[in-house]
Amino acid sequence: MEYIPAKTIITKTKKTPYWFDCDYNMNIYKGCCHGCIYCDSRSECYRINDFDTVRGKENCLVLIRDELRRKVKTGVISMGAMSDPYNPFEKELKLTRNALELINAYEFGVGIATKSNLIIRDIDILKDIQSHSPVLAKITITCADDNLSKKIERNVCPSSERFEAIEKLSSAGIFNGILLMPVLPFINDTLENITTIVNRAKECGAKFIYADFGVTLRQNQREYFFDRLREIFPNENLVAKYISKYGNNYHCGSPQYRQLYKVFSQMCEKNGIAYKMSDINTLFRRGYQNNQLSFF
Repeated sequence: MEYIPAKTIITKTKKTPYWFDCDYNMNIYKGCCHGCIYCDSRSECYRINDFDTVRGKENCLVLIRDELRRKVKTGVISMGAMSDPYNPFEKELKLTRNALELINAYEFGVGIATKSNLIIRDIDILKDIQSHSPVLAKITITCADDNLSKKIERNVCPSSERFEAIEKLSSAGIFNGILLMPVLPFINDTLENITTIVNRAKECGAKFIYADFGVTLRQNQREYFFDRLREIFPNENLVAKYISKYGNNYHCGSPQYRQLYKVFSQMCEKNGIAYKMSDINTLFRRGYQNNQLSFF
């Protein structure tokens, strides 16, 4: 593991009503080795050289301790915005686990986004944090089928293992749900895929599913995505379909969006699964603040 210098670890978020309500961002690692063909963090605008190489930040735990100690106001710290906190190196390094221990000690909350089932290792700390502050566990699942998930997210545990992680988090009482994004046009934007994910989410006890029925493409990340499509789906002419349909558009929405969203939203409401950002934010903060809004 290569370590890089860092002056700060925890930064204030720019809040938006269209995203999860966290107060701070924390990235202990830089880069990602998951190999997801669609990752927007690969884009040039983020200035991450050698994106596929994971590097740790020097003295990150000391920095985190000192920064938490200096915070005048507690809040929810987001982890996983730019680099998955549960990359393969985390199993031995335990930087994320130690950071969670500090978050717990200083009584902050945490919102974690990951594609790894390693998160279940830290259920004990997450339960401690949830005893005093909000906890939000977000597991990305884009494909119900393991074979397809291994094609587009090649170095990540299969979707079935991520569903198992959700079930274990739910059994432990940890507030959790699914990031159903991106839904790639012409690849996983099928009714079968969406309905299967919603049904499995219900079975596993997920409290929410937040979906984006499309993918973002820009700069070098667009070319990387196209190269992977040629490699993984050589006989399906997908690159030509994308160029013909979207040109250089940043957001490439699924042609099936209206039908998919209608079925998705109806299924979520029927099964009591939150899918609107305002409802998700209300639910995961419920009990930790005075202003509680009604769900649905």
